[in-house]
Amino acid sequence: MIYPEVEPGVKGLIFDLDGTLADSIPVHIHCWEETCKTFNYKFPLDIMIKMTGMPTRRFAEYIKQDSGCSLSVDDIMHMKQAHFYKLAHTIKPVEKVAQFVKENFGKIPMSIGTGGGKRSSGLILEAIGMRDYFDVIVTADDVTRHKPEPDTFLKCAELMGIEPEACQVFEDGEKGMEAARTAGMVITDVRQYY
Repeated sequence: MIYPEVEPGVKGLIFDLDGTLADSIPVHIHCWEETCKTFNYKFPLDIMIKMTGMPTRRFAEYIKQDSGCSLSVDDIMHMKQAHFYKLAHTIKPVEKVAQFVKENFGKIPMSIGTGGGKRSSGLILEAIGMRDYFDVIVTADDVTRHKPEPDTFLKCAELMGIEPEACQVFEDGEKGMEAARTAGMVITDVRQYY
């Protein structure tokens, strides 16, 4: 499939944000690298693959434990977020996915289901010019159990008023795909559109 499409029987679309709708992963990596430099720790790129879709706090917990630094998890998290807030405006959309959203706007309910926080998500949507395309936005601040748990996507379905099995999730992360699978939703891996 060269271009995303709505699968048969689907009544609502759910999009992950980082790495799915927004090409934000390089910015996140840069911000983590800059943060980790302050306590002489090399940010391990492989955790981006393993943990994509999880909230910033989970990354900070991993980094604190792995680095043995004296900073608190909150300090690490806030340092990373400060870097990110300065650079969020540079993020571009994943063009094929963004075009698909624009073509389906007003035709089918659409939501964002992200492991990012409310402020970060708002900045990203503003940077890519897509804040007004979604009926529902569910962030890490809106659920207590995050990807790979299905809660983010289930909340999207609930707020859109659509049964989970009639929702199609667009994801780039393994944790997010696991969450969508557990929720009983149709999954589209967007990495084929990069």
